[in-house]
Amino acid sequence: MSTATGKTKKRDRTHWLYMGVIVAVVAGILVGWLAPEVGKSLGVLGTMFVDLIKMMISPVIFCTIVLGIGSVKAAAKVGKVGGLALTYFIGMSTVALGIGLVVGNLLNPGSGLNISADTAGTGAALAEKAHGAGGTMDFLQSIIPTSLMSALTEGSVLQTLFVALLVGFGLQALGKQGEPILRGVGHVQKLVFKILSMILWLAPIGAFGAIANVVGQTGLGAVVQLATLMLGFYLTCLIFVFGVLGSVLRVVAGVSIFKLVKYLAREYLLIFATSSSESALPRLIAKMEHVGVERTTVGVVVPTGYSFNLDGTAIYLTMASIFIADAMGQPLSFPEQLSLLVFMIIASKGAAGVSGAGLATLAGGLQSHRPELLDGVGLIVGIDRFMSEARAVTNFSGNAVATLLVGSWTNTIDNERVRTVLDGKLPFDESTMVDDGHGEVVEEQATETPAENEQRVLVKS
Repeated sequence: MSTATGKTKKRDRTHWLYMGVIVAVVAGILVGWLAPEVGKSLGVLGTMFVDLIKMMISPVIFCTIVLGIGSVKAAAKVGKVGGLALTYFIGMSTVALGIGLVVGNLLNPGSGLNISADTAGTGAALAEKAHGAGGTMDFLQSIIPTSLMSALTEGSVLQTLFVALLVGFGLQALGKQGEPILRGVGHVQKLVFKILSMILWLAPIGAFGAIANVVGQTGLGAVVQLATLMLGFYLTCLIFVFGVLGSVLRVVAGVSIFKLVKYLAREYLLIFATSSSESALPRLIAKMEHVGVERTTVGVVVPTGYSFNLDGTAIYLTMASIFIADAMGQPLSFPEQLSLLVFMIIASKGAAGVSGAGLATLAGGLQSHRPELLDGVGLIVGIDRFMSEARAVTNFSGNAVATLLVGSWTNTIDNERVRTVLDGKLPFDESTMVDDGHGEVVEEQATETPAENEQRVLVKS
């Protein structure tokens, strides 16, 4: 009992970190508002913190996938998980597009606004950036890294995913000969998570710099001027997360979306502070394993979802397109909306790893379908950072829900553990971000006979 109490006290210390983030965000807003030039100069702090997080993403994904796949006996199981995940991603992106279309047409947030001449050229520059990302074949070609190790050094999520799959299947084929390597990767994973937990203590500094920079650049006036679009977008994201995702999660997995959101509360705060869902990717992997989803499923669904399951981006592209067209007095017809937005959501898959992918894809789509609307992108630039927070949170929520859903469909989830964790009876170990051995238990049960499993449970009890 004393041990458990000691552990709880140790975990509780981390809540001061997230209280620090809240204080830092408020301080950043004040600095950016009262001293804009100082706020702009502090932006490098936020950039450095996000870069530190991104530095850890490739090793986290590599270790998770290699451990997950290398421990599974049948390769077909991994293929089933990936196939179901991709099918779900396409279906849910379509739903997100539809909701964005409905809300955008109901609100008409751009009506009555005038685009000033000083926005000219902004859209063209962003469109050029989108074209630089290449087409579908360039995107597919970019998945293959220059060398086996370059995937871990260049920071490409999809390249890391590709190499990790190859290594995982290779270790799977080696059988017992690959077990020492698997154990070594397991030790490396614990080291990676420990380093990551140390980096996260710098979150208040990063949040302070990022928020001060944004407010310093745009001022509070930009937020007030475009409040209708921002509030409409936030409302749409809330409807999508709690209405659509919540309903599907309850029906399929029997899990409350409110309990899941509470479980991931600290990750949401981190995303809002950094305006990047990538900052919470390693923690999402660790928490999904802890909540009861097998390591194999987590290792395939989460990294893939970060490139293909962009529900928030779909809603953003929809509403931003309608807003720009209305603001410039050239509203889109319904067929034009469908054609443009289907193009954009496909293009966004290839631009997922490009900085500013949302704006770049928006500009590229407008240039290809309605070039006369391109300069209107300049109006969105001022508030894109504020909208990107809701976009990132929605993408993050979609990937968390997708992991639980795919786990349910493939029977790779421990439903009893899910209830226990979400009820707060089995807290996540914040000090190490390790899944408390849950993935190892799943692997052990997968290899033992029912009689051996029963005997182990009796002995343990």
